[in-house]
Amino acid sequence: MGTPVFEEFDPASDCDCPGCAHWRRVLPYSPAARRPAHPAAHRVVIVAAAASAALAAGHAAPALAAPHASHRPGVPAGDEPGTPQGGRAPLHGPAGRPALPAAPVRLPKTTRTEIINRAKAWVAAQVPYSMSDYWSDGYRQDCSGFVSMAWSLPGNEWTGSLGKYGERISKEELQPGDILLFHNPDNPEKGSHVVLFGGWTDSTHTSYVAYEETPPHARRRATPYAYSSNSDRYVPYRYRGIAADEAGANPGTPAAQQAATAYPGPEYFGPGANNAYVTRLGQLLVARGGGRFYASGPGPRWTDADRRATQAFQLAQGWRGADADGLPGPRTWELLVTGKGSGIPASTAGPPASHGVPGYPGRALFRPGASNAYVTRLGRQLVKKGFGAFYTTGPGPRWGEADRRAVRAFQRAQGWRGGAADGCPGPETWRRLFS
Repeated sequence: MGTPVFEEFDPASDCDCPGCAHWRRVLPYSPAARRPAHPAAHRVVIVAAAASAALAAGHAAPALAAPHASHRPGVPAGDEPGTPQGGRAPLHGPAGRPALPAAPVRLPKTTRTEIINRAKAWVAAQVPYSMSDYWSDGYRQDCSGFVSMAWSLPGNEWTGSLGKYGERISKEELQPGDILLFHNPDNPEKGSHVVLFGGWTDSTHTSYVAYEETPPHARRRATPYAYSSNSDRYVPYRYRGIAADEAGANPGTPAAQQAATAYPGPEYFGPGANNAYVTRLGQLLVARGGGRFYASGPGPRWTDADRRATQAFQLAQGWRGADADGLPGPRTWELLVTGKGSGIPASTAGPPASHGVPGYPGRALFRPGASNAYVTRLGRQLVKKGFGAFYTTGPGPRWGEADRRAVRAFQRAQGWRGGAADGCPGPETWRRLFS
């Protein structure tokens, strides 16, 4: 009798194990929840032994092949391209709205405080760097997409087009919310960069606080003027749509950093809501410790993740009953936008075991476009087990081709073939990897 071969497949019906029930509740609006299988999209392990009589009869058993997700715009099918920034693109990637005309007539107004707060939201969420991925707000996750987001531009620009949205200024005129732009016409894709100016670090004006999107994720750091490399080639620009902050506030001051945005009203939140205020709410909740509720980052469409994150923030204030219903009222909104009140405490409890495998969160967390802490944990364990050759920059929260290839190599090392070694971690893969 041959050696048993472990294969994993998607069952046709929902599973009632505690883990799958947990993820059905946590991810009710995830792409996986709209599939015929349940959100956990789990795998079960079967043992297949080829009988010698069947082999003698010359009949080959059909292989069980797990379905693969088709390619979608904005989700890379392979490794990241070798350029540090993408080109001009509409919001939400190539499938979004048509690109902007070459010379925009009207620019959206924004304040310096709003620019810095948007940048802080990406830094707090540790938005992963990518030239081809788009965050839930529609902006590309590279340096120029980061500035397009901070300036609230109608689309994704690049270093060759950002300048027309601003006016050149001198070093002495720099204020928080301005940018330092380096566009290299000799090698525009690989030799350019742009950072957001956050204020001088001291009176000598030799160093400043820079907000930028750079590998591995968005960050805030003190940077020598004008930058660590190609310093003499960075040009200061000021957004042409800049509006004055209330009472002339300066974003570099603590008071301005806590400047409140007016509460839009309860009709902007709840089931069916789809607007920029929902995105803003999610970003504020992530900055206050609510990132674990979002599988792929906040977005404009209201989901149960927004409700649970809002409720967690309300409970952290000591509110109960109707005051902690998960819908933001004026007081909840005020505490979030001003940075006051208690943050959301970290959760010490992990998900229930799926299929009796401790720690396995279900397949919904390992699909194209997924971004969560379990992907990072999986990648680090693969590296620890000797399957890290596929990572060029180290494991991160964004599921990519490197993760799939590493998982497949581990599965093949178990002697699995066919659909059992498709690169998607099921419960048996998880159990063996972490045993």
